Amino acid sequence: MIKYIALYRRPTDGGFDDRYFAEHLPLVARTPGLLRTEVARIDRVHLAGFLGDVEPYLIAEMFFASVDEMRAALRSPEWRRAGENLAEIGGIELVTMFSAEVLTEPARES
Repeated sequence: MIKYIALYRRPTDGGFDDRYFAEHLPLVARTPGLLRTEVARIDRVHLAGFLGDVEPYLIAEMFFASVDEMRAALRSPEWRRAGENLAEIGGIELVTMFSAEVLTEPARES
């Protein structure tokens, strides 16, 4: 399994969150091959000095079965439209994106 990670800095536009959750995430959800998406807000209390002057705000993780599935998804029209939307809502200037191989599966609750 592989995940594509988007790490967002804190936006100055107060309307970013509304548009991100209402517009952008539904577009991302249409990406072929996407297994699931998890979005988390960064805990500011435990962040002190972690990344210097950059204050991370949100982390989005998009999971794919394989590198090939992810690469195909990144070439899809659905992914392209989600990227266009991210630019429209001001997220391109806020985000750093990268992929990572998942080495362990989540622990199952008993």
